[in-house]
Amino acid sequence: MSLRHALLGLLADSPQNGYDLTRRVEETLSGYAWSAGHSQIYPELKRMAADGLAEVVDEGSRGSKVYGVTDAGRAELRRWMFSPLSEAPARNEFVLRLFMLSSLDLPDVRVLAEQMADASDREAVELADTIKMIEDSVPPDQPHGYARFAAEFGRRWFELQRDWARWVLEQLEQAPRAD
Repeated sequence: MSLRHALLGLLADSPQNGYDLTRRVEETLSGYAWSAGHSQIYPELKRMAADGLAEVVDEGSRGSKVYGVTDAGRAELRRWMFSPLSEAPARNEFVLRLFMLSSLDLPDVRVLAEQMADASDREAVELADTIKMIEDSVPPDQPHGYARFAAEFGRRWFELQRDWARWVLEQLEQAPRAD
């Protein structure tokens, strides 16, 4: 995935300026799917406009440019959405730490597994709260929207990590204690 596709997806929701896009990336994508700061977002918006994927649809009083996605941008987003997943190597800090558990003494593995379970549980609870906010903000006769799908995936992902860490702790309880 690229920043370009993340921005196209956000612009497909509604036209936005660089500041609004930076805030939305921080509030919704960063920490879960994709992170980028304004120093990356503003130049990418200019490149997208030069490539015909986005266009300036309004300008603010201080020269702030509001971008909207073009038909070509929607077509590119759709092409990317249906393309096979990237073969880029995975980068997952949680999983990397799993591979490194053998570098710790058994008492430290227990502490780390407890920390992982607690941190994952906090994230799952936070996402459950986010899901509730999404559900409460949508009128009863309307669907919950696609943000609900992403939040539900995140909640389940963190519950999986929490449950795994608790399983590790159970397995360690069966091992002889060295502490």
